[in-house]
Amino acid sequence: MTSFHDLSIEERLQLTRRGTAHYSGQLALIDNADFGRDTLLEGWDVSHLAAHVAYNANALCNLMDWAKTGVENPMYSSPDARGKEIEFGSTLIPDAIRNLHDHTLVRLDVAWRDATEDAWKAEVKTAQGRTVPASETLWMRTREVWLHAVDLHVNAGFADIPEVILSTLVPEIAGKWRGSGVGEGLVLINTDTDERIEVTGTPTTEVRGSLAGLARWASGRGGRGVNEDAPTPPRWL
Repeated sequence: MTSFHDLSIEERLQLTRRGTAHYSGQLALIDNADFGRDTLLEGWDVSHLAAHVAYNANALCNLMDWAKTGVENPMYSSPDARGKEIEFGSTLIPDAIRNLHDHTLVRLDVAWRDATEDAWKAEVKTAQGRTVPASETLWMRTREVWLHAVDLHVNAGFADIPEVILSTLVPEIAGKWRGSGVGEGLVLINTDTDERIEVTGTPTTEVRGSLAGLARWASGRGGRGVNEDAPTPPRWL
């Protein structure tokens, strides 16, 4: 299958912008009075999640600035800065969170719009310490908005996510498990294509389902769409 990373910058930008619009549409469906309700992410209400997505855009702007200027500008000032930022953002009134969302997504889109070919290729470092080209910010944001649109728990689902994103996400998750030494014996089987993704070791435990079902299960969003006896997946992020 085609990977997101195989696409041109413009094609990746289109998918990211489409995901941003999808996420923004879901957020717009939530009344201000409901910003304190739960999302699909344990411990986070709508205010936490919306603040996180907004601040994530700012963090990626830092990386694009780094790529443009060559001056190191990390996503966050310290390892615990991200969590403190989200906690602060969650205390804002809903309209302030909506304004923060609108401002940060425009700021990030402008940073991408103005990026040169050299900037896209420039190496930056993620919050997890990975050194990547600045073009990786497109995947980081794409994954963020499409998944969190589902997490808002309005009416978005994994079936709404474009196939090229799902077919990039599932192998990525399996690869992270492999790199962390977890997921021994797991094999993920796409029932639409019979494609197999073996994690590590001798395959002993099959998880079968559609690509959307596998993505939902592997990302920790529940087992709907895979076999009923599928185990709880290892932690991904």
